[in-house]
Amino acid sequence: MSTAAYRATTGNHPTRPGFWRAPISRAAFRELGFALSGLPVAILGFSVVVSLFATGLGLAVTMLGLPVLALLTIAGRGFGAAERFRIRTLLDLDLPDPREVTVGREGAWGAITARLADPVGWKGAFYQFAMFPWAILSFTLSTVFFTVGWALLLFPAYQWVFGRYTDWDGYRVANWTDSHGVHHVYDITSPFQIAGVSLIGLLLVLLTPQLVRALNGANRLAARALLAGR
Repeated sequence: MSTAAYRATTGNHPTRPGFWRAPISRAAFRELGFALSGLPVAILGFSVVVSLFATGLGLAVTMLGLPVLALLTIAGRGFGAAERFRIRTLLDLDLPDPREVTVGREGAWGAITARLADPVGWKGAFYQFAMFPWAILSFTLSTVFFTVGWALLLFPAYQWVFGRYTDWDGYRVANWTDSHGVHHVYDITSPFQIAGVSLIGLLLVLLTPQLVRALNGANRLAARALLAGR
């Protein structure tokens, strides 16, 4: 297959933004949307694939498992199509659809055996199984970096709340009593401390699009290998 089949759909979306503009770009929010929406999709896909595979394998000795395994490959194709749509829409990568299943014999048994011999369905099911842990990791890291980064960056705008509405002098980062009975309290109060917190947030905000894109890169590679048309 030629590399043109994996071209980015740059005709529909703007080009990739620069480092400084990335945090507020549409491309970065699409990448973030892919990482966040990937977890519920992965939970559903993993649950269906594992359930059908375990049931089909357990019933295989009675031949009743073969239709269940055929249903697994149908589900694998369906989830693969949904994932290609997500990748095309959010990651700006156009993956070609695979060919339809060729049924060589008539009747229900012919349809079942054709599905069992369908590599596209099996690869689609394997994608859901293999990428489930990665979906959890991507969702967790993307959520933490995005929320913490913006919360720290905007800290100067709301830091006054702690001194006015609590008994703290500022945001309290530590409060403990050591073994000698000395009480230690550390609040963020000075302009330099507040600016330092905001700078840390700025760094996280700037790094978040790069991190999310790197995490989604694994999905791009896996989709090229397992979901692209053959």
